[in-house]
Amino acid sequence: MAAKIKKGDTVIVIAGKDKGTKGEVLKVLPEENRVVVRGVNVVKRHQKPTQMDPGGLKSFESPVHVSNVALADPRDGKAVRVGFKIDQHGRKTRFAKRSGESIDV
Repeated sequence: MAAKIKKGDTVIVIAGKDKGTKGEVLKVLPEENRVVVRGVNVVKRHQKPTQMDPGGLKSFESPVHVSNVALADPRDGKAVRVGFKIDQHGRKTRFAKRSGESIDV
């Protein structure tokens, strides 16, 4: 099955403490049905110093469930559902169901 959300997509958080936040997908974890989004679900962790890193408090994005994010419409930036269709070259492409605009370029 083709993925509806891929690395590099702009998504909107539709549920949780960061609801309404837009961000870029940094990583997709398909086996866990989770995505890592820039600036969303930021957590702080203590890290021990190593030879390369001084350690201290580190902030990083934690994964969020894929059901809590929606793709941003390329036309107006609102949350949109994703559909699939075959283009004139025979390739399977994603499109925004609300505006009908193609997502894959």
